[in-house]
Amino acid sequence: MKFYHHKRRAAPAIIIISLIDILIVVLIFLMVTTTFKQTPAVKLTLPESNQPRQGATSDAMMVVTVAKAEPHFYMDTRPVTLVRLQEELNARGAKNPQLVLSIRADTDAPFGEIIKVMDAAKTAKIKAISAFTRQPGQR
Repeated sequence: MKFYHHKRRAAPAIIIISLIDILIVVLIFLMVTTTFKQTPAVKLTLPESNQPRQGATSDAMMVVTVAKAEPHFYMDTRPVTLVRLQEELNARGAKNPQLVLSIRADTDAPFGEIIKVMDAAKTAKIKAISAFTRQPGQR
């Protein structure tokens, strides 16, 4: 009877550095080709208007969002209180007398909250106030 003695095979050599290089290249490719969708802080349904105004952003423009749920006021994407909003309007109005305030209000936002924003703008001596709207049938 002849017994075969199996030689123990050496584990195949895997060059880990090459795998890391490939992984980094794939990661960089994915980062460069991926488009990031910017989602608004608050989901709004803008009121309809036959003459919609698409707000343009610039240094002389400040956008305040009025939502239907608490907290009602947002500057850019961060929630603010009415007192903080008033302070910010005063500071920006003093720095730039040509400041334009644009209000993005939800269709179901309490009208009293919109009036509070407008009163805060008048107190800060901001003369130009506009509102974002959408065309009928547009989402």
